[in-house]
Amino acid sequence: MAPVLTLDDLEPTLVRGLKRQDYSRRPSIEGLRLVELRRFLEDGGSFCELMRLEKGLPEELADFEIAQINYSDLEPGAIKAWHLHFGQDDLWFVPPMHKLVAGLRDLRKRSPTCGNTVRMVLGDGKGQLLFIPRGVAHGVANLTVQRQILIYFVNRRFCPDDPDEHRLDPFAFGPEIWQMQAG
Repeated sequence: MAPVLTLDDLEPTLVRGLKRQDYSRRPSIEGLRLVELRRFLEDGGSFCELMRLEKGLPEELADFEIAQINYSDLEPGAIKAWHLHFGQDDLWFVPPMHKLVAGLRDLRKRSPTCGNTVRMVLGDGKGQLLFIPRGVAHGVANLTVQRQILIYFVNRRFCPDDPDEHRLDPFAFGPEIWQMQAG
């Protein structure tokens, strides 16, 4: 069996930039919930149940009452960020055949996760519902070369005369969250 290598066994000019991949658990945000949905595949396509209106949402989201259902599409390279709500919670769904990067930042002073940032991929073959509590800044980016879709449910109706829509600069928490991750 060959001996275990050390840094001294490697080319010195490359060793300076060597970093170990981090597989530790990523920070979370208090109240953020990601619910896996069952997706049924067949020869002709797939079926994924989002909710049953007579019984409500999945058990993990039973406290969320839908007031409005919205649809948004994003052109390739588009970033829709950052925004937050004071009185509204969001519930996001990206169809499995689409792929979007979601960014979330907890801005709630009393939250144990205040200041935490979460980046996650939605869609991309999975059926998931992402619950975003009020006070958590959120945004989404399309890093693909095709138009992508976001369907979202809110527990407060949109009022154009008094919108609960508060915006921050798209790069307020750094540009890297909206970039393709190398690795």
